[in-house]
Amino acid sequence: MDSLVDTPTPRIAGTTAPALVVRSILAGIGGYLPERVVTNAELAERVDTSDAWIVERTGIRQRHIAGLHETCAFMAAMAARAALADAGAEPSDVDAIIVATATPDQAFPSTAVRVQAELGCKGFGFDLSAACSGFIYALSVADSLIRSGAARGVLVIGAEVYSRILDWTDRTTCVLFGDGAGAVFLRAGEGSGAASDRGVLSTHLHAQGTMGDMLYVDGAVGRHDRPGHVIMNGREVFRHAVTLLSETVAEALAANGLTQADIDWLVPHQANLRIIDGVGRKLGLPPERVVVTVDRHANTSAASIPLALAAAHEEGRFAPGQLVLMEALGGGLTWGSALVRL
Repeated sequence: MDSLVDTPTPRIAGTTAPALVVRSILAGIGGYLPERVVTNAELAERVDTSDAWIVERTGIRQRHIAGLHETCAFMAAMAARAALADAGAEPSDVDAIIVATATPDQAFPSTAVRVQAELGCKGFGFDLSAACSGFIYALSVADSLIRSGAARGVLVIGAEVYSRILDWTDRTTCVLFGDGAGAVFLRAGEGSGAASDRGVLSTHLHAQGTMGDMLYVDGAVGRHDRPGHVIMNGREVFRHAVTLLSETVAEALAANGLTQADIDWLVPHQANLRIIDGVGRKLGLPPERVVVTVDRHANTSAASIPLALAAAHEEGRFAPGQLVLMEALGGGLTWGSALVRL
């Protein structure tokens, strides 16, 4: 994204320059998808399902499944390299790494420090767990680090290997998920504080623990009596999703004095095409302004939004100055939104 690299605000001699504020500029985007592609037809040979059944209910046609060498850390590092290259940045420009994941390779050390070692970065790093909302949460934390002056360059990565926590005999869950990683590089810049500024305008995070049993993993480190598989009440998640996501979208627009008409792109969490379409309709956005990858990526949890960003960026759909709205909902329940001007 060299064309989006921050440039200084011009100043005219004899005038008083406006007070500037620190902004987190989206300088680079990258993604990584595993080599193996699994179609609905292939899944239908293993479980009681069909391509028509999956497409009708979810919009998913295929997903990528990680090989043995494609660990969470490996994919995260690959996506991070792509984001840095896109930004024209070096590992030395990275002060912090935040990896949003629910499927780390190890309980510790964190995936983030594994990525740090692989890239040769300094600074600090940590993982963040907020299920499918993880990338929005991580973006919010990274933005806070930059605004506070604690960091000037932050890699925000979503990386998931959900294929390793799925019950491959349960057709209600195993058809929904895929593996992959996406990353963005945020760089400190300056702005006026107005909604016309480039960078992260605002983020909005929510959680409701009383709804945690709608979507969870049945197991934990040291729990050998549980299989550690994804458990989901899909009907209940769907029932809450459009309402909660629409509310946090409205919250983000109101916080910045913007309207639905100001949105250039909706980049939603890629869980279900019907949910994506429902939020798009509530915003009055035509389908061509909604980035959809669920058909070819399936639900990659915390990786879905950065992977969708990477796909749209690679296709040349984004332009400097455009307003991008991101939103996600995941287990917890957690949900949130972010507004970014490119």
